[in-house]
Amino acid sequence: MKKLDATTTARPELPITIMQFGAGNFLRAFVDWMITRANQSGVTRDGVAVIQATDRPSQALRQLAEQDGLFHVYLEGIKDRRPVKEVDLVTCVRSVLSAHNQFEEYDRLVISPDLRVIVSNTTEAGIEFVSGDDLSARPPRSFPAKVTALLYRRFEHFRGDPEAGLSFLCCELIEDNGSTLREHVLHHAADNDLGAEFDAWVRTACHFYDTLVDRIVPGFPQGEIEAVQAEIGFADELVVKAEHFYVWAIGGSPAIREVLPLDRAGLNVLFMDDIRPFRAKKVRILNGAHTAMSAIALQLGCETVRDAFAVPLVEALINRLVADEVLPTIEGDRQALEAFAQQILERFYNPSLRHQLEDIALNALSKWATRNLPVVLDRWAVDAQAPLTVLSLAALLVLYSGRSENSQLEPRDDARIVQLLRSTFDREDLPGWIAGVINCLPLPATMDAAAISRLSTETSRAAELILERGMAGALQELLA
Repeated sequence: MKKLDATTTARPELPITIMQFGAGNFLRAFVDWMITRANQSGVTRDGVAVIQATDRPSQALRQLAEQDGLFHVYLEGIKDRRPVKEVDLVTCVRSVLSAHNQFEEYDRLVISPDLRVIVSNTTEAGIEFVSGDDLSARPPRSFPAKVTALLYRRFEHFRGDPEAGLSFLCCELIEDNGSTLREHVLHHAADNDLGAEFDAWVRTACHFYDTLVDRIVPGFPQGEIEAVQAEIGFADELVVKAEHFYVWAIGGSPAIREVLPLDRAGLNVLFMDDIRPFRAKKVRILNGAHTAMSAIALQLGCETVRDAFAVPLVEALINRLVADEVLPTIEGDRQALEAFAQQILERFYNPSLRHQLEDIALNALSKWATRNLPVVLDRWAVDAQAPLTVLSLAALLVLYSGRSENSQLEPRDDARIVQLLRSTFDREDLPGWIAGVINCLPLPATMDAAAISRLSTETSRAAELILERGMAGALQELLA
């Protein structure tokens, strides 16, 4: 079988316009795949330099360099309830290097006149301010300090030319990711007395965009790699599997749409002034449904999202919960919201993804308070009910109590609350038990005593139903 590199596969000559911090599966199956698609459509002509931001050895970076930046993205998913599959060769990566071990090459890219965009996925902990990080190091250790040093080097090299400013697209899964990075950069600049002119240049010539990314990327298909390599015809050691669905929402200055016009290539990239309404919509529909479903389906013997949606009661529960309780709390055209929700929920039917319910249930207590509780409070505010969403909280508490039909589950959550749940469980006084637990949840400061009392009462009733009739019986009664 042919190896995959520039000697066996043609790739286009491209200027390096994008510096990408991170060589992981997600960026390769998301950003690099999109850049390749846009290049092939003739909309863009962008090459990517993949940079390792840490000084730790990276097998992915080594393999990517050995394959001259070439790899395949293997997409499997559901469209109109039918399976779809696509395999694409990614050809936009032109350089692969370590900022720590190949600093001179990295520095040459930093001051390249072609460079326009920085993309990153340094994990949620990557965008963190580290006081005292040495900006003169080659390079600094933390990502925000690296960016500060990079920008100051560029500012000095181009003598403050506003045309030399860069656009930052952060893919880290934190709210206000770009804005947070910008504030850390300005903080480092102030701490190191880099001057008012540099501060002004960062604020005016550089753009930091808040983004929301969404695509499930299982990664390297270890268990079926021989069949996959036979299908693509190359000994590709960096094949990355991903779902067919994806969306990239980018909020901020409209200038980025001219710099990186991915939407003109037919890609699902959404440019908007303010990303917060879209984030709220996505979190309530997708993430809220995941959190609601996990505790319920784990008590019905399910292991994955696909298992759960193969149970008619769970499928009916989630579809009704989204339609009747979630969508009415989101502003916007109802028809458009229903279409968006259908597109989101269609992913739950994907047989090729093994999205583990136990992984979704990680830290589910805080997730429920963030994703699902706002739906309940918004429904109550208009004198409406949210019984299915309340049921999901009851299911979570019963599951964590150790008294559910899945008594073997070991919760990966706030140990203090889990211990409280288990040590104070009282079958004869469920309202008292539930009330004590709910008062320890991370509830919003705006939630008054009456709302907390009502949540405790309704959750107690749902928990009683689960314990009395089992999860399947409770679902049947509520859905009847």
